[in-house]
Amino acid sequence: MKVLVACEFSGIVRDAFISRGHLAVSCDLLPSESSKGIHYQEDVLCGLLYENWDLMIAHPPCTYLSNAGARFLYPKGILDQNRLRRGLEAKGLFMHLWNAEIPKICIENPIPSKIFGLPEKTQFIQPYWFNHPVQKKTYLWLKGLPKLKPTSILEKPESTKIAGNWFNKGGKDRQKNRARTFPGIAAAMAEQWGKPQEVKAVTPYGIIETEGKTK
Repeated sequence: MKVLVACEFSGIVRDAFISRGHLAVSCDLLPSESSKGIHYQEDVLCGLLYENWDLMIAHPPCTYLSNAGARFLYPKGILDQNRLRRGLEAKGLFMHLWNAEIPKICIENPIPSKIFGLPEKTQFIQPYWFNHPVQKKTYLWLKGLPKLKPTSILEKPESTKIAGNWFNKGGKDRQKNRARTFPGIAAAMAEQWGKPQEVKAVTPYGIIETEGKTK
């Protein structure tokens, strides 16, 4: 299967699909933290999105879309026009990915602010459903895909409300650390949504096209 992992710098989801024999690449404005596979350090809208993908899993920036930051839209009761503009730009990217001509799409984001009117989400997941003992409620928007099934539900997960825990640690890498996909979730995506296919041709990006025959 030919898989695009958009807006991913960690390589975690991409590498999970590669480890199961899929032809997966990642793309982000940041360099990849993993050298196991192909990574394009560029805007996904510059051309990569329009290759003939079988599946795309996207993690568009959520800073200005997240409900957690909605309170900053009205500092002192006045609408922050700059933050509103950034939120609308983020929605534009989200919708561009959502409307891509790809048969199977998953977009991952935290709880969104209602003010931006994103499409209705398909499901939510938690890391502790996939063998990670922490909470971090995340929404998935799915097209052409079944809901992701839990693989190993743990009891008494650590709350994100605890001061000083993994989610609330500060530092310059705070946002990056909170953005990485949990490996258990990535493994479940690759296992439940992936079907290896046969090589057909190479595109201008050097990416291998595939036929619809399962090995």
